[in-house]
Parts: sequence; C-alpha cells; structure tokens
Amino acid sequence: MNDASVSRARGRFRRRRRVSEERRLPLGRQAIMQAVCVFIAFTVLFPIMWVFSLALDPRGLPRPDGLNLIPPGASLDSFAEVVRQPTSNPISFLDLAKNSFILAITTSVISIGIGVSAAYAFSRLHFTGRQVLMLGILAVLMLPPVVAIVPLFIQFNQVSLDLPIFGSFNLRASLAGVGLAVISGLLPFAIWNLKGYLDTIPKELEEAASVDGATRNQAFRLVILPLAIPALAVTGFLGFIAGWTEYYYSVIFLTGQVDNYTLAIALNTMVGQFATQTPWAKFSAFAILFALPVSVVYLLLQKYIVSGLAIGGVKG
Repeated sequence: MNDASVSRARGRFRRRRRVSEERRLPLGRQAIMQAVCVFIAFTVLFPIMWVFSLALDPRGLPRPDGLNLIPPGASLDSFAEVVRQPTSNPISFLDLAKNSFILAITTSVISIGIGVSAAYAFSRLHFTGRQVLMLGILAVLMLPPVVAIVPLFIQFNQVSLDLPIFGSFNLRASLAGVGLAVISGLLPFAIWNLKGYLDTIPKELEEAASVDGATRNQAFRLVILPLAIPALAVTGFLGFIAGWTEYYYSVIFLTGQVDNYTLAIALNTMVGQFATQTPWAKFSAFAILFALPVSVVYLLLQKYIVSGLAIGGVKG
C-alpha cells in the first residue's frame, strides 16, 4: 500500500471519528435522559410489582405494608386457589379461560377476515356510494360501543331456536351473541385501519402481478396480504384484546348463563362492596393470570407489529 492510500484511509478514519464525536451527547444531557428513563420505568413497573406482592402475600392485606418485592411468608397458594376454584360460581378456571379464548380468537379472526376484504374494496375499487359508506363507518367508529347494548339485546333475544340435539338456543344468552356484538364494534375500526394501510401499498405491484397472469383475487392473496401482515397483526392483536377483556356485553347478555361466563366476569365478581371484603391475594393472582395470555400473544406478534414493509417495494 502506497503513502497516498494510507493517507486517504487515515482521512476517512478521522472523518468517521469526528462524526461519531459530534453525534455523542454531552454527559450532562445523557445523565438527564437516563434519569428520565429510569423514572418512567419505575412508574410503569411499580404497580406491577405491587400486584405481584399482593398475589404472593398470604396475609390478604388490602395493600402491601412496605416496598417489599417478596412479602414475608410469600407463597403461590393464591394462584393454586384461583386455578382450583376462582369464584363461588360452579365453573372452573379452565372453563372460564376456554370461553374467553373462544370469544377472543373468534372475534379477532372474523374481524380481520371481513375487515381486510372490505378495506381492499374501499381502497382499490370505485363504486357508487363509496364515500358515503366510508363516512358511515367513520360515524359508527366515533360512537361508544355501549350505546348498542340495548338494541342488540332486543334483536338477539328474538332469535330462539329449538334444535333436536342441542335443545333450545337463544342467541342473546350465548357466546355467539356476545361475539357478534363485539364484532359489530370491531369491524368499523378494522376496516378504517386496514384501508389506510392498503392505500400505502403501491398499485404497481398488483399491475405487475396482472401482467404475469394473476387474477384480482390472486393478486390480493399473493401480493397484498403478505405486505399487509403488519396491519393485520396490529388489528388482530387489538381485536384479541377486545374479545379477551370484553365485559359489558358479557355481563348483560349472559345473565344466569354460568357455563358461558368469561374470565372478565369472574374477575369482577371477586370485587366486594368494600376494600376489606375483596380477597386481594386471589384478586391479584387472578389479574396476573388474566393478563398473561395477552402478553404471550403480543410477544408472538411483536416482530410483525411494524409498519412500512411496502415502502420501497417499487423502484422510484
């Protein structure tokens, strides 16, 4: 290597070092930012630590007696009691979890399936009344779901069937009715959210697929859906949370239907009239088990919950 090459290499090294030094924050600013991050982390983790401390405390105190992460005589008896018999109702924890899983997964999958199909139609097709329908979806999205409880209750209560094998069936007093009510609230958000994401996917990708002989349905399945995975993951995750934590429709529609109770209803039944009447150890253990599946689903979908995969899909 000659002297000119060495000098150029040294010059590049100096420039890179100077740029890195310019990007480096002063020590004072670094200390302030780290202190702010530690404070935010503490405010977020402190309630979680409090709940864990209550769940491990066998004394059943209404609140921890100190900042002890592990209270005196800590045990997992509260978790065992919750799994064995969560409430006084004759339904096990596993049956409650099964009902919640059925409700959450069903509402999530159906809202994604119908939502992405409708969003694709609004994004790519031009038909009469398209703008009016979109404004209607936006108007429904602005309304709180609680306003639809009474009309849905009356409408579903009129659907009664006498099945030869399963006996009498009432849509209102079933998980199917609760699921339909939840889906009616999830669909406007799913359509609006997915439509906005599909608008960012270049149409040239579908045109290229059609040139290769693909039909519109094939282009939708093979081109659009793979690129829309981030939006589908976010919409599905939010739909799963809505179905998993659903309470208002369930507690009103499923009155007296103990076999169809969900974890949200059981958790609410553990709340007493006063703080001293609430079994705080069992309540905290139940709350931890109730939140655990949502955390697991998020960990499974976190690599898909990103945006902008379609950016750069077409050369500019």
